[in-house]
Amino acid sequence: MDHSYCRLVLVCSVLALCLGNQGARSQLTVDFYYNTCPQLYAIVQQHVFSAMMVETRMGASLLRLHFHDCFVNGCDGSILLDGDTGEKFALPNLNSVRGFEVIDAIKADLETFCPEVVSCADIVALAASYGVLFSGGPYYDVLLGRRDGLVANQSGANNSLPSPFEPIDSIIQKFNAVGLNTTDVVVLSGAHTIGQARCALFSKRLSNFSATSSVDPTLDATLAASLQSLCAGGDGNQTTALDARSADYFDNHYYQNLLVERGLLSSDQGLFSSPDGVASTKALVQTYSDDGEQFFYDFVWSMLKMGNISPPPGSAGQIRKNCRVVN
Repeated sequence: MDHSYCRLVLVCSVLALCLGNQGARSQLTVDFYYNTCPQLYAIVQQHVFSAMMVETRMGASLLRLHFHDCFVNGCDGSILLDGDTGEKFALPNLNSVRGFEVIDAIKADLETFCPEVVSCADIVALAASYGVLFSGGPYYDVLLGRRDGLVANQSGANNSLPSPFEPIDSIIQKFNAVGLNTTDVVVLSGAHTIGQARCALFSKRLSNFSATSSVDPTLDATLAASLQSLCAGGDGNQTTALDARSADYFDNHYYQNLLVERGLLSSDQGLFSSPDGVASTKALVQTYSDDGEQFFYDFVWSMLKMGNISPPPGSAGQIRKNCRVVN
């Protein structure tokens, strides 16, 4: 077995244990369901693998679902709740966040084998980790023991989630607000090594960009022409790979793309090319472009930190029987 992979698994386990022992803030552990639901890991693996066999992109969608859950109300599964005022229908999530049916299928199986034991929030976190792993990314032990929140927060989703249109300093501030730092911004943006984005999220870079430039000058001209052709005459919902070099494979090509102005979203390329990025994130982009193993290590650390954002403590919240509605 590859020695660097063995080191990664060992480091991931140690990091998980360290975060799990931070005290009352977390109370999450790597072995939370070992006795109460030993089938958990096999069930989640099977459903995520099957979903990705049908659509490889689903790995990225499950990872995004976890991110968008944790940034609003903490990692409490609130993004799964149905209803017109739910987070699903917030502007950053509408026609964007996916994977709800996969979570539903996992939950249905778990309710058969170990009813009212595993929270929906934990299912989302674990499914995201397998989405990364089955895309070729690093393995890590997911901290578990979250409970499900009782309310969604649509306004929080509209205001708190980082936007691809925002300057880098604003994105950093939103990360800081939930306890994540500038390194986490760059590392978690690297999740865009897999997945797709809609034309609506980058079309402003393709025409009427500014008073002095029709196309974003930090966008490679050949890529810009290709994207203009893709998006022309559409409704903004056409999609393309966030990382055209390896659209479905988790690696450090995302960062290498930024060095040659082939970042798809403004917020991606801004990490390397914008004035804010030059001042605060450019050096990290260069580091991860040069060292994919370092990116994997730091990605695990940042994912564990993100997964530890304000989970409902102790007996707060509930274990939902159906992830779409409170009990």
